[in-house]
Amino acid sequence: MSARRPLIGIPADRRLLGPQAYHLAGEKYVTAVLDAAGAIPVIIPALGRELNADGLLESLHGLMFMGSPSNVEPHHYRGEPSAAGTLHDPHRDATTLPLIPRAVAAGVPVLCICRGFQEMNVAYGGTLWQKLQEVPGYSDHREDTEQPFEQQYAAAHEVTLAPGGLLQRLAGGAGRISVNSLHSQGVRELGQGLTVEAQAPDGVIEAFSVTAARSFALAVQWHPEWRVQENAFSTALFAEFGAACRAQM
Repeated sequence: MSARRPLIGIPADRRLLGPQAYHLAGEKYVTAVLDAAGAIPVIIPALGRELNADGLLESLHGLMFMGSPSNVEPHHYRGEPSAAGTLHDPHRDATTLPLIPRAVAAGVPVLCICRGFQEMNVAYGGTLWQKLQEVPGYSDHREDTEQPFEQQYAAAHEVTLAPGGLLQRLAGGAGRISVNSLHSQGVRELGQGLTVEAQAPDGVIEAFSVTAARSFALAVQWHPEWRVQENAFSTALFAEFGAACRAQM
């Protein structure tokens, strides 16, 4: 067996730290790719249209779109203006929104988490609720920021897995799994060509796949990267993603 590992690109956030801009990726995502997917993580700067997407897709064996404190700017999905103080990252939007469908069309495996989940829905023409906790009938899916990280990322509720879907297979045929919950946004209208893989008890879509994708193309609203190797389902999810990426080598 070859000792080579696949290369998985992780598009970065662009943040101002003092007067200068930095392109950043969370360590928990980087280490999940390394340890659970068995791949080499490659951080991709948020350069938008200046990024050579075709060359990038020829060089990588997979892409993971990570979570972030920032939200997709609502003009991308015909949404109402954001509340004052909402953090946005237009450079990341300009990088990820065109890249996701191009990667899927090219057969490059894609895993989207939290903000990445929202990006994939928007990239396929879907829309978002900006504050689920203010929508009648939906629960508050946010974490308690006053609690330690271990508590914020602890299992918060179950999700029901779609019968016969990828996630149900990874769960060994189980109908439900427990997940954490650290988001205020959620799917309002599901994008075209996407298939629901999991839903929260209040009906919020928690995972979906690209129906006609040539390879692995999945988005989850929760955070499987958190202590991934301590959770059997998260380990299986990243292993499946890593295997799809190795198949591209």
